[in-house]
Amino acid sequence: MKVRAITGFFFIIVMLASVLLGHYVFGGFYLLLCTFCLWEFYSNVKKSGIKPGKFSGLLNGVFIFFIFYLINYSATFPIPALTDALLAHKLLFLLPLTLSIVFIQELFKKSGQPFTNIAYTYLGLVFTIMPFTFFHALAYVDGSFNFHYPLAFLLMLWANDTGAYLVGSKLGKTKLFERHSPKKTWEGFIGGILITAGAALIINHYYNDLLWQQWVTIGVLISVFGTTGDLVESMFKRSINIKDSGGILPGHGGLLDRFDGLLIAAPIVYVYLYFITNA
Repeated sequence: MKVRAITGFFFIIVMLASVLLGHYVFGGFYLLLCTFCLWEFYSNVKKSGIKPGKFSGLLNGVFIFFIFYLINYSATFPIPALTDALLAHKLLFLLPLTLSIVFIQELFKKSGQPFTNIAYTYLGLVFTIMPFTFFHALAYVDGSFNFHYPLAFLLMLWANDTGAYLVGSKLGKTKLFERHSPKKTWEGFIGGILITAGAALIINHYYNDLLWQQWVTIGVLISVFGTTGDLVESMFKRSINIKDSGGILPGHGGLLDRFDGLLIAAPIVYVYLYFITNA
């Protein structure tokens, strides 16, 4: 418990610093983080006998995140080499070339399940790179760099996890999805939503970027889809018969265990914010 608490403390400090130290640190940190998460995903899949293309997958993961980082950055902070925002978008047309490397790499491997390897290589990109790309884009959703949105997302995600755990451990009786996560209960799930909604109201007191109803809506989205992401990650671990995704965070497991809440919630919240801030 002591190790878990110490790890959790430093984890929170690092995460807050990554958001508050400016857009360069923000972008660089999440590029590294999603790359390590993708590596962790491929390493876990390999334990089940599947051999995803690590090289081609990591190459595409870095490239995908970098392209969208450049699109957001060039639109917010015009630089001489990218004064035309369309230039950054043109890099998207290189993706068919880099993504084809996944197939080409498999041609040179001796494997009885080449398309299974290809499928898991692409799944890794969807499972890790896509959520972090959308999370990073939260800071630019209204056309300028604004750390309020990613910071609020993290605070509400942690509020949901803490609320669900506290309420579930005290009042939890009805299993939420026992087949994939035996410890989760409906009571904890509802408690997480209510506590996250309360955190959203507190955030509204300090950040007036949105109406209080909109902050609460985001909180509910994070609770519902953050829990869904947690269940999906549990399903993934059970499918390859592992308990934790890794051991990089003592007492907390791997990186995927800590960021499963972003899996579905980050894209959903980004879409919601995009439409209400660009209405």
